[in-house]
This record gives sequence, structure tokens and C-alpha cells, in this order.
Amino acid sequence: MAANLDKMVYKFGEGIAEGDKSMKAHLGGKGANLAEMCSFGLPVPPGFTISTDTCKFYSENDHQWPEGLDAQVREGIDHIAAQMGAGLVTPRTRCSFPFVPVLRYPCRA
Repeated sequence: MAANLDKMVYKFGEGIAEGDKSMKAHLGGKGANLAEMCSFGLPVPPGFTISTDTCKFYSENDHQWPEGLDAQVREGIDHIAAQMGAGLVTPRTRCSFPFVPVLRYPCRA
């Protein structure tokens, strides 16, 4: 895995901000601004951003995820679930408060 893909998922919300406005090229405008708002203590629902470098890798490598992305995305989902007291509903698990993640592809044009 390339050095710039060591960290591909950046969590935010509920007092956590793994990015800031200086990372706009790396997190996209919305990802960087959401992290920045969290660092100011504004109420932002928990979430995570997949870096633009990761999206670029995906686009340039026959739509293959970089190694380790699945584990980092799972950590991001677990972050959201823990903050919301919720979980994903799968055929094997049922929870009383399910959530459905909303995704946005942050690649630059």
C-alpha cells in the first residue's frame, strides 16, 4: 500500500475531528469543512470521509479498493453506530435502532 494510503478514512462528529480545513485537497471540501466544524464544537452528526487519494486509487486501478480500506470503513461505521447507539441491520443481526449510511464520492474532477 502506498504511503499516502496508510490512512484512508477520517472520522468526525461527537467531539472527534480527524481532519481540518487545511486538508481540503485530501478530504474534499465537505469532508474538510465537516471536520473543521467538529473541531469548533459545532453539533455535527457522526460520520467519516474516505480520502480523495483513496477514491483516485479506486478509479485508476480497475475499480479495486486499496488494501486495508474495508477495515477502515468498518471502523468508521462502528464510530457512527457507537455515537448513535445504533447498528447496521444484516440478515444475521437485528437491532432496535438501525441506520442506513449516506455516501458521497469525494473525487476531484
